[in-house]
Amino acid sequence: MTVAREAKPDTPLAGDAWRPPAPTRPSSPLQRLVPRPLTDRGRSWAVTLSLTVLAAVVRMWNLGWPTDGGTPVFDEKHYAPQAWQMLRGGGVEDNAGYELVVHPPLGKQLIALGELVLGYNGWGWRLAAALAGTICVLLIVRIVRRITRSTLLGGIAGVLLIADGFSQVQARIGMLDVFLAMFILAAFGCLVIDREQVHERLATVVREARVTDFGPRLGVRWWRFGAGVLLGLACGTKWSGVFYLAAFAAMSLAWDACARRTAGVRRPWAGTLVRDLGPASWALAVVPLGAYLATWWAWFSSETGTDRHVVGKTIGTGGPWHFVPGALRALWYYSAAVLRFHEGLLTPAHPHPWESKPWSWPMGLRPMLYYYQSGAPAAGCGRRDCVSAVMLIGTPALWWLTLPALGWAVWRATSGGDWRYAAALIGYTAGWLPWFGNIHRQMYFFYMTPVVPFLVIAVTLALGEILGRAHEGAERRGTGLLVVSLYVGLVVANFVWLWPVLTGGSITPERWNAELWLPSWR
Repeated sequence: MTVAREAKPDTPLAGDAWRPPAPTRPSSPLQRLVPRPLTDRGRSWAVTLSLTVLAAVVRMWNLGWPTDGGTPVFDEKHYAPQAWQMLRGGGVEDNAGYELVVHPPLGKQLIALGELVLGYNGWGWRLAAALAGTICVLLIVRIVRRITRSTLLGGIAGVLLIADGFSQVQARIGMLDVFLAMFILAAFGCLVIDREQVHERLATVVREARVTDFGPRLGVRWWRFGAGVLLGLACGTKWSGVFYLAAFAAMSLAWDACARRTAGVRRPWAGTLVRDLGPASWALAVVPLGAYLATWWAWFSSETGTDRHVVGKTIGTGGPWHFVPGALRALWYYSAAVLRFHEGLLTPAHPHPWESKPWSWPMGLRPMLYYYQSGAPAAGCGRRDCVSAVMLIGTPALWWLTLPALGWAVWRATSGGDWRYAAALIGYTAGWLPWFGNIHRQMYFFYMTPVVPFLVIAVTLALGEILGRAHEGAERRGTGLLVVSLYVGLVVANFVWLWPVLTGGSITPERWNAELWLPSWR
């Protein structure tokens, strides 16, 4: 006779697959406000610094190559000489006849620092960009670790950003966009820390039973102040930073309202308007404006800066704005001229062979050729018909997942209320959607530079779900780890394949053609 056995909950029968019960959703406001503590500080910094060193090696390998006979390539031809002129002109471009000073000064001043240290050569005008690209890797590791509470996922994000061909090229050319990306990513990181501090302060209020209809005032928020400074510096690099300023300000206020609701505040949105809108306006409007104006310090103090002294000459001293200081009126006049210049760059009148429109950017359907030589100038492949090229191209194994990754982010943000996916979407769309406002304007693929880190964040969050949670069974976690490892390995292998056309290596024509996967890449 067979006697039935009663299995204990923690003792599986032979052939049974027992899994621990899923943790229940935090039920109290205090549980929902306080995130899981991060306890691996030493290990996390070892991972962060190791990946940062790796990024520095990858970004700076043979950084001085290629050049156009010792001169800059592509749009470096604008910024490298302007930066060099800044070194001789007190930090400002003063060649009024050139009339191509079309961006704020900060990015060019950073390029000038590299030229000050290493001279007017490829290393000199690219050093600052390479350092900025390296800092972006450090930032994304720390940011993703903080929002996922996982050093592993932070490290994966760092590897993906290192292995992105687009980011590699932009970190190796003396242009402005990588500085814009650095400031924006740093500002995002500041706001993430500010969000945690807000939750901690509200948790204290909950413990002390001081929750009211509107909720408490949240005190001085230095990390949000830092984000305001960084966003002002982003605008002082390129005006497109203002898109992120507006998006991040709205995001920060939405985080405040959600935090108040989680804490049990009965009127969270009204509380945000009453308690947070004023301080947020200061930190994310006034402070960025001050930081932006500060980037013009050299222009304000100059005697020869373009349009610096138009008041009293080109424009009068009277009128309804007579009370505004002449320096600010001159800057407004100069900025209006720059804006007219940009608005006049329309595709029909000024066609460019590598121009593209924003609908092609997410999948990288129209890369840009920054440099190309063949024959003797490209010698090194062992033949006479070698090719040397630098193409701005995102690693397909990463970029071709953009649409499903964004779709999944929308689903998780709307159905699951996951703030991390929502934040990644805000960061991505803030740098992409505004360019649809005038599709007749001349536009380029490199405008996506500050967007890439948010694509990496979205993909990493999805990889985290494939990896599985710590409470899930060993087989489930092992399978997830295998899938994630294979994918990250695919991205790295794809990056290695593209390496010659990211760094200007000498290759055969056959290899060059093998790098051009789509007709639109030619």
